[in-house]
This record gives sequence, structure tokens and C-alpha cells, in this order.
Amino acid sequence: MKRVLIITYYWPPSGGSGVQRWVKFTKYLPGEGWQPVVYAPENPSYQQLDETLAADVPDGAEIIRRPIREPYTVYRRLMGKGASTDIKTIVTPISSGRKTWKQRLSLWIRGNLFVPDPRVGWVRPSVRFLKKYLQEHPVDAIVTTGPPHSMHLIGQRLHAALGTPWVADFRDPWTKMYYLKHLGMTRRTWRRIGRMEQAVLDECSTVLAVTPAVQADFRARTSTPVAMITNGFDESDFAANCHLERSRDDKTPAFALTHTGLFASDGNPLTLWKVLGEMAAEDPALRSALQLRLCGKVDREIYAAIAEAGLAESVVNLGYVDHATAVREQCAASVLLLPLRNDPDYKPILPGKLFEYLAARRPVLGIGQEDGAMAAVLRETGAGTMCDWSNEAGIRTFLRAAWEQFCAKGAVPPVDSSAVERYSRRNLTHELAELLNQLP
Repeated sequence: MKRVLIITYYWPPSGGSGVQRWVKFTKYLPGEGWQPVVYAPENPSYQQLDETLAADVPDGAEIIRRPIREPYTVYRRLMGKGASTDIKTIVTPISSGRKTWKQRLSLWIRGNLFVPDPRVGWVRPSVRFLKKYLQEHPVDAIVTTGPPHSMHLIGQRLHAALGTPWVADFRDPWTKMYYLKHLGMTRRTWRRIGRMEQAVLDECSTVLAVTPAVQADFRARTSTPVAMITNGFDESDFAANCHLERSRDDKTPAFALTHTGLFASDGNPLTLWKVLGEMAAEDPALRSALQLRLCGKVDREIYAAIAEAGLAESVVNLGYVDHATAVREQCAASVLLLPLRNDPDYKPILPGKLFEYLAARRPVLGIGQEDGAMAAVLRETGAGTMCDWSNEAGIRTFLRAAWEQFCAKGAVPPVDSSAVERYSRRNLTHELAELLNQLP
């Protein structure tokens, strides 16, 4: 087998969608003739943990872990007692709500003293260790995946020193990521990370993007080949869950509107709650059957908006759940809810959970830009509808149709679309292997 070194910050027991892309690639790469060697931190500061994802790592994968020093102890001292709790209870501390002067100061420090990100201190010791390792245990390719984009700086230096082909995988944009504008970065810092990004784009063997918009943006800025492989779903996660249905306490079917994963205040779908509240007030049967099932970390503003719409009694708060439980919730939903961050810079982003929503075969109600990347996928697959945050009529039409189907058949029919299959992890890993095989 050929060998590929994967340099990543996120690895089990990390939870969340960011870790799953390369865990799943690692799972299927041996079947494509590539032996994965994963380099990850030994003592990282993960916000979410999910021990179940380790089951996807193949027995033959070589996992190398090395210590990392991160600045979060300094952050907690600066912010005072309770800072660590605040980090855990706010979904997106960078872009959420009004901030105290201490919070603004901490973000300024984060943005201007830790460039390009707080994991930059891991770059130099990692390069030193991996140079020696690769001389003794050569690989045929190196992959770095960000964010954090400091991982690309490790690949950049290894590629320059050893000449090993290097793929820079961008799970999210770098300088055009929506939350960077909240960090208070100086012009000097912006220029610095811009130079870093451009050097990575120009020096790697291949750039790998996850959305068409990001691919097009990178192609306009570098002569390096820019490929695209989206995120996806693992069919083996969904095979045993395809016929689930959600019931109420009295065992009658529930009209379950389900959201899994992070639910941030800057993606609070106020029009959705307003429409649902009005529909429930008009129809006692809907109010009785309705469940708003929230699985994951949810900002307090979301709960407050739901309560203000008169729907507090419909909420089923499951808290953070492991990936296997999230999949079961997705498959048992009547409708899957996917509001995007209400930010123009979010338009080119495809959230990882979208592809698992597709695999669950439940209709998706997306809230966000109707001409964005996610809207295009929903149209292509026929898996749901995208409505702008203020599109009250569109949201009402979608929910009314789903409720009428539920009343007529006792459940909302599954989505029947062969276009979904292109996003399976097995198919996407085949694309990745072909990319690796073609590296110069």
C-alpha cells in the first residue's frame, strides 16, 4: 500500500462535524490502496467529546500523538472565574451577542497575538518531530486539514524540506471565514494571514476545497490545481435506522421537527418560530403532536425565542449527544431543520450536517440564502427547501405541506432521491484516492 500522512487537530475523542471528514476518509482509504498515518495532538482542548467515533478508525491505521500547548489557561485567567463555563455554554463565543471589554480584549489577543490561530505553537515542534519520522518512515503524500489552518504551516515546511507531495484541505475558508471580522485584527495582522494563506495556496501540490464557491475563489487566486470533495455521510451509520418513527408519550406519532448539532444565536430563525407558533395556536392537533427536538449545544437565545413564540412546551431538549444518537434522531424526524448563520459570508459554506440530513431521507427545511451553496444542494437532490430568514410565506407553505402529509399518512413520506448517493463517504473516498494517485 501507499502511505499518506494526515495532519489534523481534530481526532477522536473529539466530537462534532469537523472530525468526521478525515475519520471517515481514514476508514475507507485502505480499501482504495492507501494506508493512513494520522498525526494529531495528545492533549488538545476539545469542546465536545464523542468516544463512539473511534470505532470508525481502522485497526491498521497508525496514529501518532504529540503534546500540544494551547493558550486557554491564559484566557481563563484573563476572563476570571467562570470563563471556562462561558466557553462551553456559548455556541460561538466569537460572533455571539454583545461582549464585555474583557471578551473584546481576549478576542483581540486571540486575533493578533496567535496568528493564524491559537494552535500555532504546535507548528515548530511538529515539524521537528515529523521531519525525523518521515526520514525513517517515508510516506507517498501529506495531507493537512484546517481549520485550524496552522496545520497547513506544518505541511508547508515538511513539503519544502522533503519534497513529499502535499494536499492542503480546507474544510472552511481561511481569510474569508465569516467570524474573523469579529476578532478585531489589525491591518498588519490581516496582511500577515493573507500572506500565509497565499503561500499555502501557491506552494502545496493540490488545494482541496469542500464547496464549489470556495473552489472557485481559490482557483482565481492561485495556479495550483484546486480540487473539490464535499463532506458526506457514511451509509453504514444509517442502514439500521432508516425506518424509525418518533412517538409521543402516549405512543401516538409525533410531528417531530429536529435539529442536531450546534445551534448558535447568530442563526436564530425567528420567522420560523413565529410561523410555527401561529400554526400551533390555530390548530390544537398540531400543538399536541408537535415536538421541537434539539440535539446538541444550543444558545440560550434560541430557547428564549421559542418560548416567546409560545412553543416552550413543545421543546425536547436532548443536550449534546454522540454521533450514533444524532443519526437516530435524524432518521426519526418528520422534518429536519437547518438554519444557517445569518451572515453574508456564510453563503459559500456547506455545513457538514447537511449531508447526514440527506442520508436520513427526511425533508429538510433550510433557513438562509436562497442562492447559496446549501440551497443548490437541496435543489439538486430534491431533499428539501431553502427559505430566506424573512421568507414567512415560504416557511409556512413548507410546514403546512409537511403537516398535511403527516395528518393524511401518520408520517411525512421519506425523500426518494438517487442524487443523494454521490455524497456517500465511500464514493467520496474513492475520489480522494484518485486525487492522491495523481499527485506529481
